Amino acid sequence: MSEKILRVDFHTHIISEDFPDLAAKYGDERFPVLDRTCDCGAEIMIKGKSFRKITDQAWDIKKRLEDMDKEGIDIQVLSPIPVTLSYWAEPEAGLELSKSQNDFIASIVKECPERFIGLGTVPLQDVELAILEMDRAIHELGLKGLQIGSNVNGLNLDDPSLESFFAAAEKWNIPLFVHPWATLGGERMPRHNFMYMVGMPSETALAAGSIIMSGLLDKYPSLKICFAHGGGALPYLLPRMDKGWEVWPEIRKTEHPPSHYAKKLYYDSLVYDPVNLQYMIDRFGPEQIIAGSDYPFLLREAPSGKVVDNLMTLSEEEARLIHGENALKFLGLREMATSK
Repeated sequence: MSEKILRVDFHTHIISEDFPDLAAKYGDERFPVLDRTCDCGAEIMIKGKSFRKITDQAWDIKKRLEDMDKEGIDIQVLSPIPVTLSYWAEPEAGLELSKSQNDFIASIVKECPERFIGLGTVPLQDVELAILEMDRAIHELGLKGLQIGSNVNGLNLDDPSLESFFAAAEKWNIPLFVHPWATLGGERMPRHNFMYMVGMPSETALAAGSIIMSGLLDKYPSLKICFAHGGGALPYLLPRMDKGWEVWPEIRKTEHPPSHYAKKLYYDSLVYDPVNLQYMIDRFGPEQIIAGSDYPFLLREAPSGKVVDNLMTLSEEEARLIHGENALKFLGLREMATSK
């Protein structure tokens, strides 16, 4: 009889019910504000307008645990809601917001260490402050990695100003989860909720492509980076990127073509369709894919890993890797797999 498969949901978001009102403190309506609309929900407000409606699953740990038990999820990896990254803010205000969220996530993990793993956030608009808060979040609070945005105020992740951050992350062996935010072409996506359906996958591909083409992975080969939403459009763009690398030698900054480096990165499984997941496995290998759902938002997969279960060609060992073991390996927590 097969052993039970450990199920880790790597891609979930959380926000404190007591999220700080920095808009009032700093007189700046660009800061996200949590406006409770009822006992079971709230709206995230920006500039006095609703940015996103959320349910109390975003902060109610009891409900979160109930959902996990109902859906067969052993562990959730908690990360902030991307709009709260607020890289546009003054560095000290950004640091305040990062510290508040890191303290909150660490407190939830401390409350239920067998069910939750925490990822923090840092103010990347000031790399020195970001490194200091990364140090605190990981080495003092005990968080196991960081979520970072796909760009920093319009700078791609290969911008030279960010290199010292990636150098420190590699030195300390800190996993990074890249989530799209402030998507490219936003001015063309006000209708149809295209920001979520088209903007985010395109933004993620640009972020991943920037890392791949930059030479960062030659310079810092031990960097651990995972991209949300299956890498967005990246899997389907790789052949075109390889062709560009081949025909334009003047742009090359890497020893190998882009597809070589894409296999060194990790990707969550949030692509919904088994055909897409199979394509990712063919491109990157099953060892690089991590189950994640985007809990508790409307676009989430329920339960996490449903697309993995629906891919009939997977072996039990491959399913075991994607459902949980890859996540724990990425986070440096292999021992949790044997304790379950």
